[in-house]
Amino acid sequence: FKPDLVWIKDRNNGESHIWNDSTRGAGNDLSSNSINAQANRPTGFTSFDSDGFTLGTDSGGVVNDSSRGPYVAWCWKAGGGTTSSNTEGSITSTVQANTKARFSIVKFVGTGANATVGHGLGAAPEIIIFKSSTAVSGWKMFTNQTSDPANQVMELSDPNGVAARTDAFNGTLPTSSLFSITDGWTVNAGGQFIAYCFAEVAGFSSFGSYTGNGTAGQSFTTGFEPTW
Repeated sequence: FKPDLVWIKDRNNGESHIWNDSTRGAGNDLSSNSINAQANRPTGFTSFDSDGFTLGTDSGGVVNDSSRGPYVAWCWKAGGGTTSSNTEGSITSTVQANTKARFSIVKFVGTGANATVGHGLGAAPEIIIFKSSTAVSGWKMFTNQTSDPANQVMELSDPNGVAARTDAFNGTLPTSSLFSITDGWTVNAGGQFIAYCFAEVAGFSSFGSYTGNGTAGQSFTTGFEPTW
């Protein structure tokens, strides 16, 4: 299939996690272990194709170096690269969505004030990953698995646990059409943002939480055999 989000990692070396999506365009890398803005690397990830993706000579060695690797790539399909303007929220967003798999890519320009943004999933997201593509800023995540999801935030690029932030999501849970944001914890500062939204599909995807007990053999039910 033609992927719309490709996440690549060198499994044997201390290289960055590289994210490319078809909304921002091939070669515009974000790294989920870094707070940096996107970097344009036209010789790295070069295109999203009808049945996969293409890599370039990659002088930086992050995604395609013959002396490194092996590499792994996780790929998701959204709207095949076709975006549309979503005016359901107070901020007009650019959305491409896969409503069957419940995955969407949302691009919007932050206002620094209370706002709502249309996500196109047709279901309330259970995970939303936010990143400013134009500014130095951490990867923020909404998850409905915390004790108070409307007022708590996780950060992919930080090893700490959840943080209580009433000024991140305006104390409001996402709906089937919108998510709410304020100016807290840089989910709605100035500049361009990208948001990756996921909702559960029975037999295909599952989101949950567990409490560790330090004992071997603890098992969890997802309703299917997971691959990732």
